[in-house]
Amino acid sequence: MQSSNSGSPARLPWETSRTADAPAVPAPMSEDAGAPDEAAGPHREAPASAPLRRVKIQTGFPQPELLDLPWSVPLAEWPDDVLVAYPRGISRHVVRFAQVGDRVLAAKETTARNAAREYDLLRRLRQLGTPGVVPVAVVTDRHTADGEELPAVLLTKHMDFSLPYRVLFSEHPDAVIADKLVDALALLLVQLHLAGFYWGDVSLSNTLFLRDAGRFAACLVDAETGEIHPQLTSGQRSYDLELARTNVAGELMDLLAGFEDESHDGPPLDPSMTTGEKSHYEPAAATSALPQIMSSSAPVPVDPFATSERIVETYEKLWEALTGEEEFPHEQKWRVAERVKHLNDLGFDVEEASLDTDDEGHVHLIPRVVEPGHHSRHLHNITGMNARENQARRILTDIAQFGRALYPGLPEDMTGSLWMQEVYSKIMSAVPDDLRAKREPAEIIHEVLEHRWFLSERLREDVPTSQAVEDYVESQLRARPDEQMML
Repeated sequence: MQSSNSGSPARLPWETSRTADAPAVPAPMSEDAGAPDEAAGPHREAPASAPLRRVKIQTGFPQPELLDLPWSVPLAEWPDDVLVAYPRGISRHVVRFAQVGDRVLAAKETTARNAAREYDLLRRLRQLGTPGVVPVAVVTDRHTADGEELPAVLLTKHMDFSLPYRVLFSEHPDAVIADKLVDALALLLVQLHLAGFYWGDVSLSNTLFLRDAGRFAACLVDAETGEIHPQLTSGQRSYDLELARTNVAGELMDLLAGFEDESHDGPPLDPSMTTGEKSHYEPAAATSALPQIMSSSAPVPVDPFATSERIVETYEKLWEALTGEEEFPHEQKWRVAERVKHLNDLGFDVEEASLDTDDEGHVHLIPRVVEPGHHSRHLHNITGMNARENQARRILTDIAQFGRALYPGLPEDMTGSLWMQEVYSKIMSAVPDDLRAKREPAEIIHEVLEHRWFLSERLREDVPTSQAVEDYVESQLRARPDEQMML
């Protein structure tokens, strides 16, 4: 996207443009800038005598509170009463988090042209359904009180419960955690490439991670170097993958060096930030195919080079499974259903495929359009519940077991409704309000189901869900940090 002669980005077609006077000093905010909106005090206007400066805000989400931010102050100098102390990843730009109304926004200083271009890319990626941050606004025409020009700012919505990769390691980086992170990054890269997005700067630092039933889900944060094409060439995909290999190895080497030099900031992280449980915790029998959400008592050392090779191997296997051509004799038509089931198991639906025969009577099957989120959509259809893919997979397993045990023969959608009433609602009502910022609801459900199985195994008898959630809250959840806020 080209900038105008004045240096500000051209207006995007779906945006409204707001040009207004903003105070050089921000309007005072509630003392608890990180608290939910309903807990905040009444809004106080800026003093009438405050000097005024013009600023241009292009946004698809008109929000008057944006005008109260201190746009005439460099981002690195914004006052504490505006900021929220969320953990930040490594960035070449100045990045801060600010409370704006009932939302927390990430603000990044960059050039006007780059801000407008990245905003446009993030909007288009969102329309394509790929995991990424939500763009909110581009702010240009910033000047200090002395008239000095300031960089433009890109605003994006902070994702609740999302964490930079460095927060997910304790004093001793664990290879199990590292492997899960690069698996999530490989899946994200496959999804982006299927959508025609060339990233150009694949890295752990440009990604946020969210818990997903013992694994992690990855979301794109920085699209500054990206490009969207109708379809990527094998060369573009290979270059992105090589960047991923190089950057992941370098980031992990830096991480290890930081621990060795004891140069990481602040006290050691709570071990539950990395594993989520104690070392005796075991996965439920119903989800034994999923990776354990606990590590052993002694972390496995991280090998940066082996881990970076893993992202290449994971990507290539997944790409082949989703797009590769399969040839088989006409008599083996059952392999079509088998291929679709395999893609469903990977979390993808087949929206379009080519099914051709050659002169020798062989069938050639190629998936053309695959859509991620198979289990998430299925769960939402029968319960209305939102969950990530592995969370949904685990919960669907419990719904099926619940139906077989209590309501055999009942249609799945009715079973799902009863499960919501008899299991989900009872679990969530037993979790105190002050503890709900520690995990998302779907992750709490998953962990309670795991905990119920663990207690049943230990006691050698079936443990009711009510007893399991009570023990989980006191022995597991209460001791964990708040991942929604991370203040």
